[in-house]
Amino acid sequence: QSRHSRHLGACAAALSRFSGGDSGDSGDLAMAAERLRVARRELGRITGHVGAEDVLDIIFRDFCVGK
Repeated sequence: QSRHSRHLGACAAALSRFSGGDSGDSGDLAMAAERLRVARRELGRITGHVGAEDVLDIIFRDFCVGK
């Protein structure tokens, strides 16, 4: 499906950035962790795994909580 392809592409891009595709911030552990988190999230969108972080993202994006 095109949805799977889109999420796999986003996962591959995040892993590419993690493995050195963007050399501007090499050695930054926070950026490396964020790239891995993005890759995991994209795979989770294919497998149906939904974490607490995903739920909070939806709540804050869709319901104007805290604005």
